[in-house]
Amino acid sequence: MCANYTPTRAERLEALLVTSVNEPFSFKYECYPGNLAPLIRNAEGLPEDSGFERQLDYGMFGVVPPWADLKLARSTYNARTETVATKPSFRSAWKRQQFCAIPVDNFFEPNYESGKPVRWQIEHVDGKPLCVAGLWEWRPNGGPDDRPLISFTMLTINADDHPLMRRFHKPGDEKRMIVLLDFDEVDAWLQSPLENAPEFFKQYDAEKLTAVAAPKAARAKKTPVQNAEEAFEDRFLF
Repeated sequence: MCANYTPTRAERLEALLVTSVNEPFSFKYECYPGNLAPLIRNAEGLPEDSGFERQLDYGMFGVVPPWADLKLARSTYNARTETVATKPSFRSAWKRQQFCAIPVDNFFEPNYESGKPVRWQIEHVDGKPLCVAGLWEWRPNGGPDDRPLISFTMLTINADDHPLMRRFHKPGDEKRMIVLLDFDEVDAWLQSPLENAPEFFKQYDAEKLTAVAAPKAARAKKTPVQNAEEAFEDRFLF
């Protein structure tokens, strides 16, 4: 599971990937459901001789199909690989093979080993960005200035036996982790046929990850809550 992460900045991505970049967009340092952040998709609408196989877009964290209210993003930011093909919010994107990769510098999970939830930060041991396998969706409105909106979700797998990720989330709950990719796996994921997609649903090597406590600073509560991000943080502050 992942409800909060640090998106990789566009300038860092351009150094790692040969990619076309849609119009620049300023996004928050940390991303929560409902926020806009970068995602990588197969290049669409570009000349075949452009040399670009992928493009960098910006979308809402949390899938919001055309038929849904934007608030749905608060519950569709993760999709279980076991049920993604059948859940109403995800099945259309899955059937159309709308795969994406979400670039992250790090991500956060709650650790209960002290008896109370403490936010921990997880990242690659070398500090390099990772990508999360995901799905993207499109709708004709809901974006900035009510323009068309891309939205996305992160795919998750069971992590009950993962040496690191089993340490997170409430005691007694199933342990889950996002599907992490190295950058050299991104093209293969984006172009994968549906029948081959499960080949990517594997646990990331624990020895390549590091985790440290990173509690969030306490803050004065605002009444009423000013926006959707603050409402989400008040529910999931750890």
